Amino acid sequence: MTFSADAWARNAARYEAIRTMPFNAELASGSLARPRFAHYIVQDAHYLIGFGRARAIAAAKAPHPDRIVQFARAAETAIVVERSLHAGFMRDFAISAADFEAAEPTPACQHYVSYLLATAYNEDHAVGLAALLPCFWIYAEIGRDILARAARPNPYQSWIDTYAGEDFHAAVAAMIAATDEAASAAAPATLAKMHAAFTAATRLEYLFWRSAYREDGWPI
Repeated sequence: MTFSADAWARNAARYEAIRTMPFNAELASGSLARPRFAHYIVQDAHYLIGFGRARAIAAAKAPHPDRIVQFARAAETAIVVERSLHAGFMRDFAISAADFEAAEPTPACQHYVSYLLATAYNEDHAVGLAALLPCFWIYAEIGRDILARAARPNPYQSWIDTYAGEDFHAAVAAMIAATDEAASAAAPATLAKMHAAFTAATRLEYLFWRSAYREDGWPI
């Protein structure tokens, strides 16, 4: 069994908890409250800056030129392509650049970004990839799941189309292949760390979406 297949199987119940959580159920039905989605978009834009940095670290640590290019392009995608999606929603929701800058990353967002950056910097390259993979993969699976059950018309259709789309799924397949390649050469201790990182990031995906639904902020 490949690392990715094993990691997904170990976290299948966590994925199901994410798939069925109120945020995604209401996004699919089109009934998700606009303030909740606006909160999510602002926090996701903050998150993607850190995610892009972690991808850039993965590029710097990659052992092969082709992987350097892959992760460097992935970092660009996080900053340019996905942020353009956010920019469209921010325009639609009348969220200005000043509003975005004034909105602090929530505890869930800060925790997730800090975890990815610390893992990318401090751990083996393979462990860093395992930490990055759930965001790619879970979004792709959620995107297609929501597409299959989404109400139409849906105010969040452009979000659904982005993450259910072929371009995003091709990027996910490339990330899975790179992570499995790294795992195939990993020592048992490193492989155990990879599984721990995959699970930690999956849990943080859940916390991020739950925080958005609750419109959480800092309590003090």
